[in-house]
Amino acid sequence: MRPRHPLPRLWLMTDERMGDSLWGALERLPRGSGVVFRHYGLSPAERRALFARVVKVARRRGLVVIRAGAERLGRGEAGVHAQRAPGLCTFPAHSRREAIRAIRAGADALFVSPVFATRSHPGARALGRARLGLLIRGLRVPVIALGGMDKRQARSLRGLGVYGWAAIDAWTSTHRHPRESGDPSPTPPANAPVHFAARSGDGQVR
Repeated sequence: MRPRHPLPRLWLMTDERMGDSLWGALERLPRGSGVVFRHYGLSPAERRALFARVVKVARRRGLVVIRAGAERLGRGEAGVHAQRAPGLCTFPAHSRREAIRAIRAGADALFVSPVFATRSHPGARALGRARLGLLIRGLRVPVIALGGMDKRQARSLRGLGVYGWAAIDAWTSTHRHPRESGDPSPTPPANAPVHFAARSGDGQVR
């Protein structure tokens, strides 16, 4: 039986296109949110140095940082993305087949994308609400919606069983931040204990 982990509901996906807006985004994330550190385009030394700075901010703000990519970047990793390793393990999924494969590999959570049209993958076919619902139906792990996501889009997914959402633009200063949008509807807690119960081999609810 896997232990209980505080899995964030809100996530920032980083990359080098953010530039200095990365720091503002880290400050805007609610306490207990998650960060998937990517920045694949940097050299190994630059990537390790930037990761150390991100971890420092994350510790001060109470954020959970997981690393994407095979190379370990230093202390402060709460887990990894797209691979199996000790700690929290999340995997991307763009189809039902990929989702089941990730669950079999031991995924604690799935980042399913692209849910809506997104600037980071122009021209990619978005899943939309109906296809997302079919893709994730009966899956036994928490699903994080990714791709064109913000608080308004997250509200449109209610009823599908989506656990949380991730974004880049929603957390930058050029985008209306969820906490500043004037929307009176409550945002779910950014962090909640999730029990990763034993799963069947095909990822189905039994």
